[in-house]
Order: sequence, then C-alpha cells, then structure tokens
Amino acid sequence: MVFDVPAEYGGAYSILKDFYDEVKTHRDEKINWIFVLSKPEFQETENIKILRFPWIKKSWGHRLFFDNFIAPSLISKYNINKVFSLQNLTIPRADIEQTIYIHQPLPFIEHKFTFSENKLFWMYQNLIGHKIFNSIKKANKVIVQTKWLKKACIEKVGVDGRKINIVSPEIRLDVKGSFSPNNKAFSTFFYPASALQYKNHRVIIEACKNLKQNDIKDYKVIFTVKGDENKHIETLYNEVKSASLPIEFIGSISREKVFSYYTQSVLIFPSYIETFGLPMLEAKLHGGIVLASDSPFSHEILDDYKNAYFFESFDSTRLAELMFNTMSGKINYIEIGELKDLNIYKKNSLLDHIIN
Repeated sequence: MVFDVPAEYGGAYSILKDFYDEVKTHRDEKINWIFVLSKPEFQETENIKILRFPWIKKSWGHRLFFDNFIAPSLISKYNINKVFSLQNLTIPRADIEQTIYIHQPLPFIEHKFTFSENKLFWMYQNLIGHKIFNSIKKANKVIVQTKWLKKACIEKVGVDGRKINIVSPEIRLDVKGSFSPNNKAFSTFFYPASALQYKNHRVIIEACKNLKQNDIKDYKVIFTVKGDENKHIETLYNEVKSASLPIEFIGSISREKVFSYYTQSVLIFPSYIETFGLPMLEAKLHGGIVLASDSPFSHEILDDYKNAYFFESFDSTRLAELMFNTMSGKINYIEIGELKDLNIYKKNSLLDHIIN
C-alpha cells in the first residue's frame, strides 16, 4: 500500500507520478499495489488499485483524522504486507514493514523559524518535525534524495545509517547550448524560483540596494515571479519599484526559456531550504557561473565545479561583492566544455528499494 495523500501538484506530485509510472511499467503479477491518494486521478490496472480521499484537503483536522484512524484501518481491511509512505511519516498502529520517503527538508535545516515569522514553517520544524523524526526511528527503511539529507537524518535522529538509502531524483536534461562568456552575460543575473519566502529573493534585493549605494548600475536581475503571488512577494515588488532597482519580474516561463537564460546569464541561488536545488545543477551543466547559498545542498551539487561561488544565505554584502566581481571581470571565468557525467544524479530505481 502506497500512501501519498498530501501530493497534488509540484515536486511532491512529480515524485508520486514517477513512482506510479515505474510500478505500472514493472508489471510484476506477484505484487498487488494499492495507491492511497487525495485528489490525483491515476488509472487502475490489473494489479494497481487507486483509493481516493479528496476530503482530506479540507483542513488539518481532516488530515489528522485520516492519518490516525482511516489509514490504519485500510491496512487491516486490505490485509497489507508492506507500506510505502511518500509523505514523510509512517502509518501509526501498523505492525508491518514500512518504508518512508523523506523529502521535507524543513526539520533538518539550521535556520529556525519563529512562530510569528511563519506559522506553517514553525509547525513543520517543531510539531511535524518531531513526528518525522519518530517515523524515521520506527521505519524499517528510509529513502532520501541526497547525501546531505542522509547525514542530517543520522545526526538529528541518531539512527543507523545503513537503513537509510539514497535514491537521487531522475534528472532529464537536454542541454543544447552552453554559457556565453561575454559582458552582457556577466552583467545579467537570473533566479528561477517560486514565490515561497525561503527562496530568499530578499537577499538579492538587499544586494542590489548595496550596489546602488556604490553607484553601480549597468546590470539587471531577472526573477521568475510576477510580483503579485502573495503578500511577501508583493512587498518585495513594491520595494523594488520604489527604490528603482534593475530587477525584472517576468513571471513563470517555460523550461526551454529557463535553459536559454542559463546560456546568457549568471545564476543566483540564495534559497536556504531545498532538498536538491535543481537550478544549480542545470546551470552547472550549461557551464555558467553560479552564486549560491552556503548550504549543504549547494555544496553537494557544486563542490566539484570551478565556476561556483558561495555566500551566507543572508549576507547581502557578500552577494553584492560577488555580483560586482562577476560583472567587472574580477571573477575569472573558466571554460568547462561539455558536462555529461551526472554522477549521483543518475536515476536509481525507487521501486527496487521497495520490493526488495
């Protein structure tokens, strides 16, 4: 029985869909699968049954009721032998083998949110984080995407690392171009990110204010948000406009357009909460310069890359210095050539870890 009631869109849905497709393709007649979901509608097959509970999305109370009463009863009702939870948590009161997939980084990062700063993030780091730690202890197997998250699980939870398996996400990249080292590219900065607070657009804005104070103007920054996604982004948008900073809010763009920007701009990646941080790998494979937050997930991708530079996530002064050094030629760009070896980013079979 596969549990993933939170997944509806975004990265969590992608992980679920990829696993469902792998199961569907595998076609082992000896194994019967039951996917327990909320709103996604997947096709049933001879050995795949889909159970949908869309009412879970009504409130946290509905979710808690499901987790504590409905989920254990489903395991009993269908006489389940194994559970695979894609939702970071084991199923309570289920005395069978359980494997959990950990892809929620909030409980494992160094930055701590206060309740007044962000209630949801505080809850994930404290209340839900405590449940995740207990689930890691109880689970028979734990699956994570990266080395840094495995290390964090071992350090914070105190579990034996041998029960934690790394299954890196599948990276599908069709790199058709490479970074063009010219003055325009060195003075164009690109940040493809959503409107979430921890994506940390703020530090880029503060760095631009620093550059303005030093009368540095001949550059531009591109954000892939419109400026009206939420109150946090609206505040930043109004701040940028009132300060007349050279930052463009272009909104969401296609993956092909993102790849095009990697060939003609410098990537800034100040996010301080990521499981993986895909844009850094994408920019690296295009041979571009990357200015990244000094975080475990950044180092896992970029430590072997000669055009990567790091700054503390909230140090706008250091970021401004790196931006100036890039556009003024003080950073020596190193020609990389084609980067074909994805190393740990080659797909392992998630299914193999579940059925073996």
